[in-house]
Amino acid sequence: MEATLIDQGLDLMLFGMGTVFTFLTLLVGVTHLMSMVVNKIAPAEPDALAGALPLNTSGAAIDPRIAKVIQVAIDKHRAR
Repeated sequence: MEATLIDQGLDLMLFGMGTVFTFLTLLVGVTHLMSMVVNKIAPAEPDALAGALPLNTSGAAIDPRIAKVIQVAIDKHRAR
């Protein structure tokens, strides 16, 4: 009696794992296909202004004390 319960449990486990594997494989394939179709219909255009923006947009000077604190924090992090 135990052998049949173990067999049934293994069958159910393999069926469930196979179902999940099949679904995820299908999902990845459909997502890849959809990505290819969307890129053919509307290809992505590079953003011309992405590198043109200055890092400090406020126009105010950075306080040297804050810059020093940030530098110390970066140095401590890199020292780990």
